[in-house]
Amino acid sequence: MMSKRAMSCDEQERLLCYNGEVLVFRLSKGNFADKGPAEIPILHVRRMVFDRETSAFVQKSTGFFSIKEENSYHFKIMCCNCVSDFRTGTNLPCVMIQCNEKNNVFKYFLLFLHSTNKFEKCLSFRLGHELKDGMRVLNGPLILWKHVKTFFYISPQTGKVITMSVNLSSIEWAGEIENVGMVLIGQKNCYLSEGEGTPEPSKSDYAIWNTTFCVYFLEGEEVISDTYIIPPAYSTVITHVHVCATEFVNNQLRMSLIALTRKNQLISFQNGTPKSVCQLPFGDPCEVQLMDSGEDLLFIVSFRSSACAVWEKNFQVAAQWEKISLVLIDDFIGTGREQVLLLFKDSLNSDCLSSFKITNLESINYSSEALDYNEDDLFEDKPDNRRLLIPGLERRVKVGLASIQEVQQHLLLKEKIVLKSYKALMNLLQGKEDSTSIAEEECLVTLCGNEENPVHTGDEELSDNSQDSEQLVEKIWHRVLDDSLVVGVETVSSLTLSLNQVTLSLLMDEPHCSSFRLIKCQNRLIRLYRDPFPAPCAVPCEIGSEAKRIKLAVDSEEEEEESFACGQPSEKECVQTITAITPLAPLLASGRFHCTLLLQIRKSENGDCSEHRYIPCGRLFLSLEDLSSGKYLVMFPKKPIEHMEDLFALLATLHRTCFRIASDIYALTSMKAWLLERMNCEVLKECPEICFCKGPESLCGTLFHWKQRTPFEGILVIYSRNRTALLQCLHNLTRILPINCFLKNLKSGSEDLLSDRLALTLEKELVILGSLSSALVEVDDNLVPRCETSKEKSSDVLAALSDRKESIHPYREELQREKQTLGTSLKVSGALYREMTVKLAQVQLKSDLAAQKLSS
Repeated sequence: MMSKRAMSCDEQERLLCYNGEVLVFRLSKGNFADKGPAEIPILHVRRMVFDRETSAFVQKSTGFFSIKEENSYHFKIMCCNCVSDFRTGTNLPCVMIQCNEKNNVFKYFLLFLHSTNKFEKCLSFRLGHELKDGMRVLNGPLILWKHVKTFFYISPQTGKVITMSVNLSSIEWAGEIENVGMVLIGQKNCYLSEGEGTPEPSKSDYAIWNTTFCVYFLEGEEVISDTYIIPPAYSTVITHVHVCATEFVNNQLRMSLIALTRKNQLISFQNGTPKSVCQLPFGDPCEVQLMDSGEDLLFIVSFRSSACAVWEKNFQVAAQWEKISLVLIDDFIGTGREQVLLLFKDSLNSDCLSSFKITNLESINYSSEALDYNEDDLFEDKPDNRRLLIPGLERRVKVGLASIQEVQQHLLLKEKIVLKSYKALMNLLQGKEDSTSIAEEECLVTLCGNEENPVHTGDEELSDNSQDSEQLVEKIWHRVLDDSLVVGVETVSSLTLSLNQVTLSLLMDEPHCSSFRLIKCQNRLIRLYRDPFPAPCAVPCEIGSEAKRIKLAVDSEEEEEESFACGQPSEKECVQTITAITPLAPLLASGRFHCTLLLQIRKSENGDCSEHRYIPCGRLFLSLEDLSSGKYLVMFPKKPIEHMEDLFALLATLHRTCFRIASDIYALTSMKAWLLERMNCEVLKECPEICFCKGPESLCGTLFHWKQRTPFEGILVIYSRNRTALLQCLHNLTRILPINCFLKNLKSGSEDLLSDRLALTLEKELVILGSLSSALVEVDDNLVPRCETSKEKSSDVLAALSDRKESIHPYREELQREKQTLGTSLKVSGALYREMTVKLAQVQLKSDLAAQKLSS
């Protein structure tokens, strides 16, 4: 995790956070007296980590670097930051040192700090003027500064000082934009022609209308945009800018950003339009940082000697602190989410980490014993905090109570309707006479709709009766892809299911008969998480911030359940679709066919028997005329997919292959850019995490999904039409991947998935063995819900496996004692014993298979 900010505790000490550690750089000054030998300045570094048991920072390791510069004096640390190395693409801490030479010449050199605590000098240069506070160290590394009215920069790639071609009056933000490169956001003067404007404009008019914000592409030395950024009227009050997201619309750069003003405000801009404003509690804000606390995003605003936190969702002040010397943001306690580290001023202690507080404004709160800052103290000293928080909490409680009451009423009505519909449907499927009274029939769900209009085609909505009764299915659709028929049922986002809880069946109408024939098909469950409103999808990597990654999870017995997260980790709209795939040729033997879609849901609650719910989704009609006209036929187009149904059909039908790609030397952070440029791919608009191949006809329609696990490792999932297309993709990939990069085919999915499966099967074993001694007759009822509960927590199983290894011995002893008890004092019937033995053998077989796949 990258550093978010670095400041000094005194003149020759700087602090920086990197991968959850706090790096303390201290420069010991040499002796430069006229008499006696001069001492060599030494740059020391200490790696400090937070110990949760002692609630204090402890030293992990140290390092030093001797600065041997002849004819130099007055050494000092200019700044420290975390930037990427252009040679490997990895992020490393760096320190910039200044020293004076004769004739008013200043020498600067930049040092990289490696994981072995060894320093590497990557850049050095001399200037005839001194660099001031406006200097920035960017990725590359690249050093940018302003002297008089001109901006200059230098990097190891250029090897010399270069003057910027555009005349900017100030630079408010510098960072990298995906698929663009290093850009600067600053203000430039706009000069009107002789025929424009008033004859004698006032100073305020000139300040507002003759200064505008622009985006400058540093490598191309051109202004790529001067619109949709910040309105010109704000140019005189903006002091700091933080870019949140960017995208290109019709070759026009659009961005969302936040800015600090001289009027002590935090303003959110979306495509050049102000959206939200927050009045800050202190004066002279100097910097704003983004913190992902897990549940919500917060903006941490720093002032001269104070700080405050602002919620991103409602732009309200969440907390405020005073007497602050430094603010750092990172994952200091190793939870996978970020916290803010507040260092307080302590005149009695020279150690910068003696008085601190670590918090995420929710459940995590650590503080030093010396000051013992806690939430009660903050509320006692600052009544404004309580005044700001109490109204928000009251509103949340009222909304939550209203939602609970509404859900309870809806569940009662739903349960009544579902039970009666279930009984009627089971009687119909089993050929029994329906004994439902006329009054009860009013509450039942129609299976096939009205007789006057029994056919539901394509993407047509469900019948009104079905909608009023179940409210679970939003629409049905079907597509034809090669020799397969793909039928999809889109459910409401509030219905959370796994593949072993749901089945989509196709009941084919038998001619001259009132019964149905079940069509053999393969089910898949696909979830797509996307933002309910269009939002920028390209996130820039600002200096000192970490790009938030998006995750793709697969969780099922046969790798048939997939989840795609598209967009930023915020509130998203979930599109959940259950698909059924079956061969098309046997169905069209008679030229046309009718079938009924039946959705079966199995759920278990509180250890009771699983409840089966049958939901009729409508009827489907397909004929040879439809195929001849190309209706519902999915081709492999040369342009990106436009309809979500076509994307779901491809994901359900194409061959899915998973590869682990790793490199020991080169970072793989540019894999998506390689796919776009060299594999001739294009990002799907509906799901930016999936790349669509527009290459040759044999590869056209191939889908790629890249999941970055570490900077040097990731998982590439390829959805190919056939094995030949897969081999072509792999052949092309070997050309674009870095040297010494290797691929591994994960035949059974990723290692995390296999670990989760093994943990689940072992959990089922423990459930069965534990149930033998307590209540054998309840094992069949309790086994499924307990295992399903563990499956819902499968994302945390991998981390828990290591903890179980340490405590496995007590479990074995307990099992041995229970086996002895079973053999001596417990008597069961032979049929029940045989049933439990079969269940245990089946679960153990699955455990052995999962362990074998994981070991291989």
